Amino acid sequence: MRWIPVLVCSALMARSAASAAPQAAPAKTAPSAHADSKPSAKETVTSVVLPPSPRALLPDALDGWVEAAPPISLKDAAQADPANAAALKEYDFDGGASVTYRREGETLNVRALRFQDASGAYGAYSFYRKNGWAKEDIGFGATSDHNRVLFWKGDTVVDATFSHIGPMSAGELRELANYMPNPPGTRALMPPILANLPQGSLDGQTTHYAIGAAGYAGGGGVLPPELVGFDRGAETVTANYSLRSGPATLTIIDYPTPQMAEAQEPRIRDYIKAGSKAQPPWPKLLQESDLASLEVRRSGPLVAIVSGDAIPEESHKLLEMVHYEADLTAIPQPTESEVAKTAKVLMSIAAIVIVGASAALLLGFFLGGGRALYRIMRGKPASSVFDEEFIRLDLREEWDEKLRPVKGPHPDG
Repeated sequence: MRWIPVLVCSALMARSAASAAPQAAPAKTAPSAHADSKPSAKETVTSVVLPPSPRALLPDALDGWVEAAPPISLKDAAQADPANAAALKEYDFDGGASVTYRREGETLNVRALRFQDASGAYGAYSFYRKNGWAKEDIGFGATSDHNRVLFWKGDTVVDATFSHIGPMSAGELRELANYMPNPPGTRALMPPILANLPQGSLDGQTTHYAIGAAGYAGGGGVLPPELVGFDRGAETVTANYSLRSGPATLTIIDYPTPQMAEAQEPRIRDYIKAGSKAQPPWPKLLQESDLASLEVRRSGPLVAIVSGDAIPEESHKLLEMVHYEADLTAIPQPTESEVAKTAKVLMSIAAIVIVGASAALLLGFFLGGGRALYRIMRGKPASSVFDEEFIRLDLREEWDEKLRPVKGPHPDG
């Protein structure tokens, strides 16, 4: 009988060992203090995305052309073009770069000038471009003079000079123009004053846009810069026209308000009428013009001046084509007030009540009218008011049955 307690004790010990084994297992798999730690499932990993670094204004390689030296950064207008620094500042110069490329013993010098917007870039392009230069198809506008090519795209003007011009030179600069991005939003808009130029007989390669005295004088302005009124926010555009009787130059001055233009027009008109007695003296372009063709006209905030050698009839016709049209811009209205919202709710409720009442009237008309028509078809009055309806009980037969004598012998004998 001794083996029975031994078996019971053995079974109990085996059961205790089996229950303790799972509890000890996690301690064996726990990582040591020197093991590489990994984030648990509950931990969140935050990734920081850095903005892309700004792209260089000019590439380091261009269709086989390779930089001969590191690019030169042009931080201010005096460094970019000392002789025309004042004009670059008027056009809001914003920096630039200069790179010399080499390929098979030839060189390509490229200077890129960046401005605040496309208007400044176009103004600088028209400032550097000279009348008579050949037109090229590069970027938004291009011109060339022998081995020098000038073009602009977006807010950047590029001045490239080849040591030797070749048949593929224009294509290489087109690749450079594709490298340059367009500015976003309103920075990509052209000067609105250009839309006022008549397009007939216009020589597009002679258009010059100016927003300051230095740019106006360097771009071939007809009037003295101090007479234009750039200190009042004026903008100018000058262009040549090939009329049948001779060349003509049209100058349009855009003032911030019509009142400014109205005040400045008499001063310009009196200056032209003064002729040789005018102060300051007439510029060369006015001296070379036909006195009979000189004319001034105002349209809204625009003041236009025509000069040149065309006959007065054609000059006057060209001047009459300058017309200002105001663009009306919708001003966004403020959000609705609580009073307006409440009024809208009440109006909606009133509309629902009116619609419901109308539907009830129509439904009553159709149902009542249908019932009346049905009664008329049966030969009754249209309304049931005229019916003489009452309840009648026929009790005569039942009463006769009760009074009728009973046949047969009487039960009492």
